[in-house]
Amino acid sequence: MTTSGNDWEERVASLWAALDDHAEDEFLGLIQKLTQELPPGDARAPFELACAHDSTGHSDRAVPLYREALASGLTGIRRRRAVIQLASSLRNVGQVDQSVALLEAERDAGSDELDDAVAGFLALALADVGREREALSYTLVALAKHLPRYNRSLANYAGDLIAESE
Repeated sequence: MTTSGNDWEERVASLWAALDDHAEDEFLGLIQKLTQELPPGDARAPFELACAHDSTGHSDRAVPLYREALASGLTGIRRRRAVIQLASSLRNVGQVDQSVALLEAERDAGSDELDDAVAGFLALALADVGREREALSYTLVALAKHLPRYNRSLANYAGDLIAESE
């Protein structure tokens, strides 16, 4: 059954909003059922399945699905989410160097409302590879944007953390 794009988007958003109302297997089944409504090759299908596996604690199952979604031409905000979530999943399965590389490239790829998420997950990955000062710097720069005062000072001090370690 193929439905209009907006209807499908609304139903998938509703299901995600009710994630905690479902048992893990039930939720995965409901996501799979929704993704089967999409045309073959639609990059949203492996993306949503990857998210479902990730959200239910199965990063190992999510990684190949994120890669498939990206290779299938996932676009827009879902593409950026897929990169962030793939990097997080790679970190969770012990492939931290790949996580850092993906997030560093994503940090330089453009800017949108997920910039702070990129910085946060990059900070986690950097800490895991022993680059704690750099991780702290990214965290503080992301935080500085949200403070009512001291934004510039905190961002400058955060930049100094990296400069001092070079």
